[in-house]
Amino acid sequence: MTAPLVSDALPAPTLEHVADFSFRLAPATEVGASALGNRRVIPILDGAVSGPRLQGRILPGGADFQLVRHDTGNGIVVADIEARYVLETTDGARIYIVNAGLRSGPGELIARLGAGEVIDPRLIYFRTAPRFETASPGYDWLMQHLFVATGARYPDRVEMRYFRVI
Repeated sequence: MTAPLVSDALPAPTLEHVADFSFRLAPATEVGASALGNRRVIPILDGAVSGPRLQGRILPGGADFQLVRHDTGNGIVVADIEARYVLETTDGARIYIVNAGLRSGPGELIARLGAGEVIDPRLIYFRTAPRFETASPGYDWLMQHLFVATGARYPDRVEMRYFRVI
């Protein structure tokens, strides 16, 4: 008798919508070009969070540390994203978030996005994997699951939708 394959018993992950985040950003500080790409830091001024599992505000003082990779010759521009910020929930809990991921798209569209033009978010790949840290027992579940997010960059803000991986 052959044992069933483990993969036959494993469920496919599903996603649960947790919240929508909106960030107001300051202009980028260009650090400069290194061997890896162009480094820049984008301060997070503040933001709002609303959704079925999280509500609150983004506190001032966070930042998005981006590395825009050098052109690899295929016409796609890739930015490695690592944003760090604090969410204060409506009930007063504070949650530290590290949100790492990628934003990529055709160089022409990325240039237009950088110039302040609104680009259809479906044309730009913007995905992250946020990690959470909190001392609040009511939000322990954030440190016990994986999360993914999808995002969109606009001239005056970044909007993201966060999902818990079930």
